[in-house]
Amino acid sequence: MKYYGADVVFPISSPAIKKGIVAMDNEGVVKGVYNPGEIDENLVEYFKGALIPGFINAHCHLELSHMKGVVPEGTGLTTFLSKVMDERSSKVDQVEKAMLAADKAMYENGIQAVGDHVNTAATAKVKEESPITYHTFVEVMAMRKEDVVNRIDQAKEIEFHFDYKHSSITPHAPYSGSKFLFKTLKKAVSEDNIISIHNQESDEENKLFRYKKGEFLDFYKKLDFDIDDFKAQARNSLQSFLPYIPTKNKLILVHNTYTSIKDLDFVDRMGRKVYFCFCPKANLYIEGRIPKVDNFLLGDYEIIIGTDSLASNDSLDILEEMKVIHQEFPDLDFNDTIKWATINGARALNLDHQLGSLEEGKQPGLVLLEGMDTFKLTPKVTVRRIR
Repeated sequence: MKYYGADVVFPISSPAIKKGIVAMDNEGVVKGVYNPGEIDENLVEYFKGALIPGFINAHCHLELSHMKGVVPEGTGLTTFLSKVMDERSSKVDQVEKAMLAADKAMYENGIQAVGDHVNTAATAKVKEESPITYHTFVEVMAMRKEDVVNRIDQAKEIEFHFDYKHSSITPHAPYSGSKFLFKTLKKAVSEDNIISIHNQESDEENKLFRYKKGEFLDFYKKLDFDIDDFKAQARNSLQSFLPYIPTKNKLILVHNTYTSIKDLDFVDRMGRKVYFCFCPKANLYIEGRIPKVDNFLLGDYEIIIGTDSLASNDSLDILEEMKVIHQEFPDLDFNDTIKWATINGARALNLDHQLGSLEEGKQPGLVLLEGMDTFKLTPKVTVRRIR
């Protein structure tokens, strides 16, 4: 048994404890969380800062780790997508080396679990050997009706390479999937299949669905996609595709940079349980804007945090994502946002039985936020893994 103390302990499942103590066995299983004075001080290893459970990175693309710095900042989404598609090919050993480095960096940055999107099985070996728990989302893209069944079958073949308990098949985004794809997928996956969709990352996505205008038309033309069957919906993309998502499947909407209050009202009327994932550094990298977080607070929505990929970020670090959010919205309470980065993400990925909070019986990792001796997250705070 080891005892770890700090200026503040955030169990997440209960209020923060000043001068709190966490007990863990040799396997990293939490055996108790204590108030000061409840454990002999001579047994406790004390740290300056705040102790928290390991972070949950709810959205990443590990297989794009070799693309750091390849796509310039501020290109806008459609140009970014085109660049990624043109430049993602690389030598296998370079790709694997970059993925291994990214996986190691995430673990050192205190990340305990990752929701990772893939188009291939390239990340399977890295994930098998990683101390991080991964839930793998195999993306499906199909605009033409005749491609749908074949693309779903291909996704199932890719999913076979990953842990069946922690993998799902999911549509990539509204702009890369037809209505027929959403309807067909509803019949092709089980109710425990978590769905994670890129949502409203760019205003161009909303223009496409409202008016069938904008940059996506040129994007489709470049790819030789025939979208003659696509009809303007006279409403934003979220309102257009959400009715076709299976209602019993857990749903993660990623990015939400241009999600409006009307869109959120629509979600409420649908009666859907939705997790909204923010990846602020990637949003700033691509579009120069982050979601209006205040709008999501009004509805008390389940918020989670991701990093996206190194193609759209300079690091895979949840603490840095949190700093950006707090800088843009200084009135936020860290007692709330730390839940976004831990237990909420664990729930979204069906990992909350083991991760996301310092509770007896869990094995959530233990992370120190150095330079944090109050409830305020400042730019000087750094992350250090303890367990």
